[in-house]
Amino acid sequence: MSIQVWTYIVVGISFLIYIGIAIATRVKSTEGFYVAGRGVPAIANGMATGADWMSAASFISMAGLISFMGYTGSIYLMGWTGGYVLLALLLAPYLRKYGKFTIAEFIGDRYYSQVARLVAIVCAIFISFTYVAGQMRGVGIVFSRVFELDVDIGVGIGVILVFIYATLGGMRGITYTQVAQYSILILAYLIPAVAISWKMTGNPIPQLGFGSTITEGPKAGMFLLEALDQIHRDLGLPEYTAAFVAGKKSMVDVFAITMALMVGTAGLPHVLIRFYTVQSARAARWSVMWALIFIGLLYTTAPAVAAFARVNMIQTLNGKPYIEAPEWFTNWEQTGLISFEDRNDDGVIQYSGDATVNELTVDRDIMVLANPEIAQLPAWVVALVFAGGLAAALSTAAGLLLVISSSISHDLFKSMLKPDLSDRQELLLARIAAGFAVCVAGLFGIYPPGFVAQVVAFAFGLAASSFFPVLVLGIFSARTTKEGAIAGMLSGITFTAAYISYFKFVSETNTSADWLFGISPEGIGTVGMLLNFAVTLGVSRLTPPPPPDVQSLVQEIRLPRSSVSASFGDASFGDVG
Repeated sequence: MSIQVWTYIVVGISFLIYIGIAIATRVKSTEGFYVAGRGVPAIANGMATGADWMSAASFISMAGLISFMGYTGSIYLMGWTGGYVLLALLLAPYLRKYGKFTIAEFIGDRYYSQVARLVAIVCAIFISFTYVAGQMRGVGIVFSRVFELDVDIGVGIGVILVFIYATLGGMRGITYTQVAQYSILILAYLIPAVAISWKMTGNPIPQLGFGSTITEGPKAGMFLLEALDQIHRDLGLPEYTAAFVAGKKSMVDVFAITMALMVGTAGLPHVLIRFYTVQSARAARWSVMWALIFIGLLYTTAPAVAAFARVNMIQTLNGKPYIEAPEWFTNWEQTGLISFEDRNDDGVIQYSGDATVNELTVDRDIMVLANPEIAQLPAWVVALVFAGGLAAALSTAAGLLLVISSSISHDLFKSMLKPDLSDRQELLLARIAAGFAVCVAGLFGIYPPGFVAQVVAFAFGLAASSFFPVLVLGIFSARTTKEGAIAGMLSGITFTAAYISYFKFVSETNTSADWLFGISPEGIGTVGMLLNFAVTLGVSRLTPPPPPDVQSLVQEIRLPRSSVSASFGDASFGDVG
């Protein structure tokens, strides 16, 4: 059977599974919709967190960026995995012990202020829409190849699918759908990686094949990374393994982006909300451990996938007559995500680091999806990868839409504008808000400000500069005041959003010479975070301390459960002030 037929079968079956789970887990209460009834086992929550976390950026775009960036692409690996250490140590167990529905509730109650709650709501919605743009773009890219449609039409199909299963089951349905999606996406990532590693290096373990010698082709006998360095030198590109050289990111920018991704991970609303779904603070810690294991399977494989794809792409295209281009190239050329411009009219494809000579334009987001076709793997493997890419994008999109939905229905309407909303009315409003959010997300997917992983990196910068400081200080500093938290969040996210917007939409240049301290828009969240910490602590010292009962509860949230006289697991800070 052809790739397209296999894709229809595999993707169709996966969608039937997702929708079936959503129908079977349809919720009728707000607790089920927002936090899955707080009864999700730690291992299932870890798997769901892995799917929620390994978005289109991780599955589709991360290896693609590493493939083009080489060594400096490791910023995504280090930042996104390191953030989970911060999450496990500083936030997850304490937020679960606090126990409500959303992050905005924690901030509003801890900082005894409806204004603080409103600022948190705005930040959560802003961050989530930025993040979901990358997911919807990823959905569009896969659909454009599967159905040979325009990317924008693919985004529209994704909008309909996410709307169906995200609004039916709420967090309960999303959680168990994500368990299924994780199973599909990890198989889709590992099976072709193992096959390509075996084919190229004779080693079936990609993590080891990455450091092995190539067994066939013009570079046979050379270590894979040595061959890549040689290929890059021949093309006039910086060596693949080189760091901090001309044509690559500086050390300052690498550090800033990595830090922004780390603290942004620990401040992302759709990740934090997952730890409200388990039974206890202990289960929250175990959830993080399981999530790291499940995520690590993909993240340790990504550098190998990137290297395999890079070598195969260049060797199958560079110097080849266009009329003899391989089938995978003509398939993807129809999507507009890879193209050939014959600058010298010789009919030969030239790939070069010199922009005046280069005739090949490649969208980095196709590298993982096209990799099995480039390596000439069986059609069913190619179809499985498409299903995995969709699973990754859809799982994260659903989690983000729930954050937006709960921010509008629960944090804004139920907590602030209309406290007398019945449970049924709130649930209806949550579903309407999710429908509205998915439509807006579709527009962001059609008009994204960059590659999928770059768009997601912006969301991490916004999360780092807004939520992380006030969450950490809210848990570990009883002296932090509402005035400090409000000023810190506003200053951090305003600075970061303005910086990103300026270089992406206003400035005609976007080079290291133009950036503040040489830090790119992807890494500016680190500066925004430091600004947030400084403003929050400074203003807190100049304003009256929090009420004694709030300070007391801040101390209690860090105590072991046995040390607290009353069960604190489902308590809150109350509506103070």
